[in-house]
Amino acid sequence: MTEPMDWNPATYAKNARFVSDLAEPLLQLLDPRPGEAILDLGCGDGALTERIAGFGCDVYGVDSSLAQTRAAKARGVRVVVMDGQRLYLRKPFDAVFTNAALHWMKPPDSVVANVWSCLAAGGRFVGEFGGEGNVGKIRTALHAALRQRGIDPMAIDPWYYPSPRQFSALLDKAGFAVDALQLIPRPTKLPGDILEWLNIFAQPFIVPLRGTDRTDYLAEVRGALALDLLDGAGNWIVDYVRLRFAASKSKH
Repeated sequence: MTEPMDWNPATYAKNARFVSDLAEPLLQLLDPRPGEAILDLGCGDGALTERIAGFGCDVYGVDSSLAQTRAAKARGVRVVVMDGQRLYLRKPFDAVFTNAALHWMKPPDSVVANVWSCLAAGGRFVGEFGGEGNVGKIRTALHAALRQRGIDPMAIDPWYYPSPRQFSALLDKAGFAVDALQLIPRPTKLPGDILEWLNIFAQPFIVPLRGTDRTDYLAEVRGALALDLLDGAGNWIVDYVRLRFAASKSKH
């Protein structure tokens, strides 16, 4: 079981705003329409929830992080603290939207089943998250450095990065019709150092370590990654691979 994440809204906004900034194609796929009831699953600080509301939609956000939901409320977003694995909402939604969140939610089958349950007949499930191969070099370096310290990385690895075939099967099992599904390599330039990324997104790998062991671990991982992810201009380019999808709930 992985440790809970500490999502600091200010740190996230400074070092990971690209997560929402790069979501324009996903919003186009969602195609939000005025008056629609839309749920933003894993809404974070509400940056995209706020944008969806701007289309004239009746939008709600859910996120497991209390700190992030507070940041979303500061934007005027209606949001509640809730896990995707325990998504119990009485209101039927026309669409469920999710960006960069599903890969944190395990087991994924319960999340997808819960999404299906809270959609109205004919409702849409549209999202994007880490797919097969996502941050592969980073994951390999994190695992290798933990193994050298006698720690089993698989016991604490929080990420679910399925192949298109695996996720399509999961959607089909839950009763969805898959309308679009695409694995998209998206190398992404970071605004700062890879250490800042690691301190946000790799927290579960760091938790078992203490004091200087953490510092040494991160330095070792950074050194290994510099060979592949640091370009000649000093920019860190993360090996992102996204799985973008649209599915629909049968009207019958």
